[in-house]
Amino acid sequence: MPAGPFVLLAGMNCTSDLWTGCGLDHALTPAVDADDLDAQVDRLLRELPPAFVIGGLSLGAIVAMAVTVRAPERVLGLCVTATNAKAPTPAQRAGWAGWRDRLSAGETPAGLQSEILPLLLSERVRATRPDLVERTLRMAEQTPDATLAAQLRLQATRVDLLPRLRAVRVPSLVIAGRDDALCPPGFHDEIATALAGSRLEQLDAGHLVPLERPAAFGALVRGWFAGLDAVPRDDQPRSGRVAAS
Repeated sequence: MPAGPFVLLAGMNCTSDLWTGCGLDHALTPAVDADDLDAQVDRLLRELPPAFVIGGLSLGAIVAMAVTVRAPERVLGLCVTATNAKAPTPAQRAGWAGWRDRLSAGETPAGLQSEILPLLLSERVRATRPDLVERTLRMAEQTPDATLAAQLRLQATRVDLLPRLRAVRVPSLVIAGRDDALCPPGFHDEIATALAGSRLEQLDAGHLVPLERPAAFGALVRGWFAGLDAVPRDDQPRSGRVAAS
């Protein structure tokens, strides 16, 4: 195993239950609850050991990429799934602002999550796996209002990470869901192209890939993680601060 822990960051309005059943019980699962991307990266770099493998889903993967861009010399491996390395669009910013307003008006994270189930879970899973629908909503129920509000503000501070990823030489695994309506496979093609020598995989799943396909997702990640010792790493210069736009 690599000389460092495995850190997994869940997506927005999700909890560490996202990784249940993936065989990744050894992973550290710090919260993503800062209201600014740089502040979240700062906190993780203060709290994590000197060297670590980091991964995440969706917003968690965006934070993982930002950590890697900021401090590549500390990252032994990067694993991202169901994510987008580009800067937010005006429509996304408006949508996040609308959710913040609705939270302030008394709506709940679970109520908001229920509206976007078609973006989070594949049609097949929504039709046949009520237990996974329930888990998706329960993760939102367990997310405090203040945490979701902070995550929505964090989303608005995202930047285009693709140019910075091209300077990174960290062993990387990129996993896409073929039926991901929120972050389609093309987003992952861009990330894999930017990350030199990365491995790109696809699974038959929607956005919440590890929830829908825990065994297959876990097998991919564990196999990649176990092989990191054999992967040579170049010395890494700092790539610079990820500044909010």
